Amino acid sequence: MKCTVDAKQLRRLDIQGFDTVDEVRLAEVAPWHRLAFQLCATLAIVGTVSASTTLLSVLAAVAFAAALSPVHPFDLIYNHGIRRTTGTPPLPKRGAPTRFACGIGSLMLLAMVGAFHSSADAIGYGLGVVLVSSAVLVGTTDICVPSMIYRALFGAPARRIAPSPEPVLDDDLRRSA
Repeated sequence: MKCTVDAKQLRRLDIQGFDTVDEVRLAEVAPWHRLAFQLCATLAIVGTVSASTTLLSVLAAVAFAAALSPVHPFDLIYNHGIRRTTGTPPLPKRGAPTRFACGIGSLMLLAMVGAFHSSADAIGYGLGVVLVSSAVLVGTTDICVPSMIYRALFGAPARRIAPSPEPVLDDDLRRSA
């Protein structure tokens, strides 16, 4: 069975910085690309609901590492484990827009830690709602608002050129008639 990525999802992935990755490769790993965001969202939900400065601090460190590296720390779970059982290729390296998004996430998490630590719980929960909403959005639809901000500041990716349809040969026309 051949995996495909529709034009909308492909554009969303391009905005995240995968615009130089082959469409076929993206299609093979697209469902797994969201895993890091889904794990971040899950941990952020738990950390926010429990107002756990420890969990949010650890998650801030993970987000900071993801901002510095083209390989998200949670991508290692897929690259060194899951893909061995699925037979799929490794995830492509993450581009600057996604790393920018992780940097924003890291700053928000640190602000949440500060808010909960100083008993400004309403601010901590408010930031948590924004952060979790953003992580859930990208983890379920590939819509990454911080990557969109990055692209607004530094330029949109070029549109991919649609592959040209295969030529119809005279013999093909005769057989179909």
